[in-house]
Amino acid sequence: MVSPDFETHEVSNQVSPRSGVNLYSSDPVLAAMIEGLPQAVLEQLSSHGAQWGSAEMADLARLANSIPPVLKSHDPTGRRIDTVEYHPAYHALMRRSVSSGIHASIWDASGAEASVRAVARGARLYMTAQVELGHVGVMSLTSGGIAALAHSPQLAQAWLPMLRSRRYDSRVLPAEQKSGALLGFGTTEKQSGSDLRSGSTRADPSSDGTYRLTGHKWFVTAPMSDALLLLAQTLEGLSLFLVPRYMPDGKRNPFRLMRIKDKLGTRSTATGEIEFAGTAGYLVGEAGRGVSTIAETVTLLRLDQGLAAAGLLRAALAEAVHVVRHRRAFGAPLIDQPLMTRVLADMALDVTAAAALVFRLAEAIDRSHDNPAEAAFARLMTPVVKYWIAKLAPPLIAEAIECAGGNAYVEEGPMARLYRDALAPALIDGPGNVLCLDVMRVMRRSSEPLEAALRVIEDGLGQAARSTLNVLRAATAVALADEGSARILTEQLAMTVAAATLRRRFPAVVADAFLESRLGKPWRSTYGMLDARFDARAFLDYVCPRG
Repeated sequence: MVSPDFETHEVSNQVSPRSGVNLYSSDPVLAAMIEGLPQAVLEQLSSHGAQWGSAEMADLARLANSIPPVLKSHDPTGRRIDTVEYHPAYHALMRRSVSSGIHASIWDASGAEASVRAVARGARLYMTAQVELGHVGVMSLTSGGIAALAHSPQLAQAWLPMLRSRRYDSRVLPAEQKSGALLGFGTTEKQSGSDLRSGSTRADPSSDGTYRLTGHKWFVTAPMSDALLLLAQTLEGLSLFLVPRYMPDGKRNPFRLMRIKDKLGTRSTATGEIEFAGTAGYLVGEAGRGVSTIAETVTLLRLDQGLAAAGLLRAALAEAVHVVRHRRAFGAPLIDQPLMTRVLADMALDVTAAAALVFRLAEAIDRSHDNPAEAAFARLMTPVVKYWIAKLAPPLIAEAIECAGGNAYVEEGPMARLYRDALAPALIDGPGNVLCLDVMRVMRRSSEPLEAALRVIEDGLGQAARSTLNVLRAATAVALADEGSARILTEQLAMTVAAATLRRRFPAVVADAFLESRLGKPWRSTYGMLDARFDARAFLDYVCPRG
């Protein structure tokens, strides 16, 4: 019985969840980056944004991460099955992403999307990652893996119809009996890490035309996929193999799923440790050329990690702005507090620059097939883009949590998950030092990629680019002579190309503010350093308009 002295008080100054938002129409930055795409593509992206911004999708994301996948090594009769059991919410997320083609549309886009396939798919992935990042990894691996299969026409002919299907089929069956298939990926071993060539998994040729794999993989993303792409040593050297879950005769391909990693983030999807003992695999490409066979795969995966990280940045900023618009402190809405406005506007500059940079890379990939300059730009800028945006994500999202306050620190909302997930893009497909070494490797092979990037900067910044180009050329010379300074060059390249893209796509004041605060001043470690001469509130309202 409630005491008569008990009084109920209406809760005030608490902010309702941000849901039911169209992630396309509420994002002017995205709209600016895809301006000029065919109207049919824009309409499809608007539908995608409405679906993924719904309260239903937010709840599916919460459930899929609250109840992570479970390893089922044996069935009730004691037979080895090596499967993973997911929450139904995960399957619902997968079903929607597969139906929208995030896993394969870059390979079979037709009609209005045919000439802008990387940008259009990138926009879908960017919006999807804002809601749930874990399952996006499987989409990326399948899309990137298809590039590797092109090196083996016979395998491609057999697998592409299933991989390009828009139907998600989670049943544990031979791929030939399913309505759609997906790929997983495993390169890392206990002793090798990023040094792929030091892996010890061995592949020996068999009389039936396959190879028999013996060894282990320490991090296998999406181990429940219908086939895995794995690197293993042959007599010729490191080679790539397609390892199906089932063989053509319907028998399970033997391997042991030893453990599911208890990860910090991306908890909705499984990452496993697998041991192979005579597991059958099909050679992809030439024996001994595994690294070059996956070169395009790695490029596409890094683009996706940049898109995903940019999506996380956008989601965190939008959440923080939503809170400060509706919460009061010290007698006024938080959004009206000058210091809060300045901090958020400073963050919005990086969020906008990240989106501009990664979509400029997607444009280059779309154009690279018939434009050598764009292909050269993409070779250099892929590791640059992934490096810079992945590095931005954790500190910016931490600042967004601080702006939103204690509720953002609680797992019931999305912000804590955004922060945990933000650490994943920096680790996948090359951590920061590996990316910077790749930048130097590209530059040592040819001067063309740097010149292509400098032309993009000059086209965007005009006369203002002259001194900047000289600085970048000098930084390149230093980095080529002193590899330890490669991070300085990589960051300068990222921010300068971002500024040039901002100048091309947004009002000049946006690029000016970015250049002044990022490249025109000494390094700073926190947000909120914009000068008063920039209208922080107007910029913030532009990037995150009121709903």
